[in-house]
Amino acid sequence: MKFIKKTIKFSIILFILLTTVYFGIYAYAYFREKIDINAASGFYMYDKDEILFSGYNTNWINLEDISPHLINATISIEDKNFYKHIGFDYLRMLKALYVNIKSKETKQGASTITQQYAKNLFLEFDKTLERKLEEAWITINLEMHYTKDEILEGYLNTINYGGVFGIENASYYYFGKSASDLSLAEASILAGIPKSPGYYSPITNLDNAKKRQKIILTSMVNNEYITEDDMDEAYNKELTYIGKLKSNNSATLMYYQDAVINELKNIESIPASLLETGGIKVYTNLDLKLQLELEKNINNYIKDDKLQIASVISEPSTGKIKALVGGRDYSKSEYNRAISSKRQVGSTFKPFLYYAAIENGFTASTTFNSSKTTFVFSNDKTYSPSNFGDIYPNKDITLAAALAYSDNVFAVKTHLFLGEEVLVNMLKRVGITSNLEEVPSLALGTANINIIEMIRAYSTLANNGYKIEPHLIEKVVDSNGNILYECDEVKEEILSKSIVYIINDLLSNCYASNFVDYNYPTCLNIATKLTNTYALKTGSTDSDSLVFGFNPNVVMGIWAGYDDNTDIPNSIGTDIKNIWADTVETYVKDMDNTWYDMPSNIVGSIVNPITGELVTSPSDKQELFYYIKGTEPTLESSELDDLIPTIKQE
Repeated sequence: MKFIKKTIKFSIILFILLTTVYFGIYAYAYFREKIDINAASGFYMYDKDEILFSGYNTNWINLEDISPHLINATISIEDKNFYKHIGFDYLRMLKALYVNIKSKETKQGASTITQQYAKNLFLEFDKTLERKLEEAWITINLEMHYTKDEILEGYLNTINYGGVFGIENASYYYFGKSASDLSLAEASILAGIPKSPGYYSPITNLDNAKKRQKIILTSMVNNEYITEDDMDEAYNKELTYIGKLKSNNSATLMYYQDAVINELKNIESIPASLLETGGIKVYTNLDLKLQLELEKNINNYIKDDKLQIASVISEPSTGKIKALVGGRDYSKSEYNRAISSKRQVGSTFKPFLYYAAIENGFTASTTFNSSKTTFVFSNDKTYSPSNFGDIYPNKDITLAAALAYSDNVFAVKTHLFLGEEVLVNMLKRVGITSNLEEVPSLALGTANINIIEMIRAYSTLANNGYKIEPHLIEKVVDSNGNILYECDEVKEEILSKSIVYIINDLLSNCYASNFVDYNYPTCLNIATKLTNTYALKTGSTDSDSLVFGFNPNVVMGIWAGYDDNTDIPNSIGTDIKNIWADTVETYVKDMDNTWYDMPSNIVGSIVNPITGELVTSPSDKQELFYYIKGTEPTLESSELDDLIPTIKQE
């Protein structure tokens, strides 16, 4: 009996103590300075001129202007007691705790809308006790200083709806209308997205979105917002998903925005929560004028809607990515081919092959016989590369000519002469991280490579042998103005400036009329468009077409192909060369486009560009080639064909 009395007495004291603490916390929060939610509720992206081009709450909408269907759907599924509690739903928390303990896994959550808003605005998503306590304090502060309507309005204007932030932006993106005009069917779809934006987006995962919609509509029936007839009508209503933002500029920039968010995820100093809902300003390297010019040129030349495009334009001296395209139509496919896709890059590997060759004793005048050839190896395996169009000179040609024509036989001979490991090591050296096999066909770009990797590699050539990481983000600032991240543009000298100078000059011959002989240089058909000097290289497979090119001011790469690897028409190669030329020429027209300074150990010789022989008298077939001092040509030439693995000339 005495024990029972003590227990009751202790329980009463504990109850009074907990009650005092409970109300004391709320009272303390009430008299403390309120948290400024407007300062934190931003996720803004700025271009190179620090002009806003994307921000999830730039289209803020008042609560009274939001469709009641969306409000009711959100409350019903996220927090049915929102207007009854003061920040925490304790009964729901106990129920969730019971379910999770019973199932031995986390099946239910109990966060209220206020808790979610607090977490989204200010906190990381880690599950430490310190973070949980901070979330609780911010939740209480919000409840003490803001009305329920203000909290709900802020929540709806900042939540992530599948890469589109805020209900007004989301409404325009998915349905082409204001959030004030959403029907029950549309509202119940949108209300389901925040639980898992990628998983429940109706554009990318319609089946999942419909399942989530059914759950939400059922909850609305149970909470007496709608009738069962309303539910059935809304669920069965066929909806059309637009997939475009109200702002035309933003619509063209979705692939760039996605790439920025992807880069943010790899920056350790950025809290995970900020990637989901904001609280930060992201200063990017976007050149909006260039981006729109690239988009315009793609649409001008590519009329096949199914043909996909990936393109990246960067500044070689800094690595700043100025423009990026990841596909033709974001509303039809959010897959960003510029950052996620890996395709065969064809002959765009050849500049790096020939850099390695010159590093190992070759010169621009080094010759191989280029005829239809079958290579026979010790294991009785054979390899028979073909030139584009099955065109062969059937004679000795120079390394310079082979590069200008993109001769495949010459490339494979060079590759085998050097040893297959040499090209692999060279490609890794310039930043290719994808898997590379030591096989004869690697010289022809048969490896699957991402376009960003290729931009990194070509930037090394464009930057006089210095490697620098391509990047979209310059700086990230939090809601208080604190710098969370600032890009450190570190340069690493990895290539010889002298050899780079030679390679870059050789690449400028890809549109040189002096090389017209048995074939045409690969970019001769755009020569009239080029008012400046560029290093250019094309690449192609049956299903891929690529162009990479640069000068000291710009590096641009572009790929075209079908997602299912269907063969592409030959005309696509011409189209993307025109896109490249029109875009780059417009971009650099007001810049100083001076070519690279010649290193002191480089000398020039006038030679026949096809044979590599010295020109001793004026000729209509002559070209200035560059050499490292001591390697310039003489009247004699060396025969290298006998030094490569067994071949059979056909």
